[in-house]
Amino acid sequence: MSDSEAREERHEAVLRVNGVAYPVTVPARRLLSDCLREDVGLTGTHVGCEHGVCGACTVLLDGEPARSCLTFALTAAKHEITTVEGLSDGEKLSPEQQGFKDCHGLQCGFCTPGFLTVATAFLRENPEPTEDEAREAIGGNLCRCTGYQNIVAAVMRAAELRREGEPTQ
Repeated sequence: MSDSEAREERHEAVLRVNGVAYPVTVPARRLLSDCLREDVGLTGTHVGCEHGVCGACTVLLDGEPARSCLTFALTAAKHEITTVEGLSDGEKLSPEQQGFKDCHGLQCGFCTPGFLTVATAFLRENPEPTEDEAREAIGGNLCRCTGYQNIVAAVMRAAELRREGEPTQ
């Protein structure tokens, strides 16, 4: 928390993250990405550019991808928030996580949470994508390792796993 945040009026809210209610008391301008990492303690959401360009901070709000670095925490209180931590089923990886593991789509891992949440939402809507569709779906996320080939392969593998009956979220 910055000094200016400490002097601001704070508001109480309950964030529902990955199916768990987290009461928070935050300034009105607290960003969801900062709230998730610092107040809730879920550090899987990464903050890259802080301008919504890179997509590393992407979470799902009611199942739809949203840039958490552009979303105020208090406005997210009315929504179900899914972070990368919420994609797996306990110890079992989600199809998207398994696909990234299988196809070496993880690269350095910094951008991975954003890609995984975007891929999850995309594959729910399009369970049988073409490679071009997968490439377009992840086009709003940046990988500084330039590993897009493996990431596209990972999305395609995740689609296969979903069709084979892996649990879907």
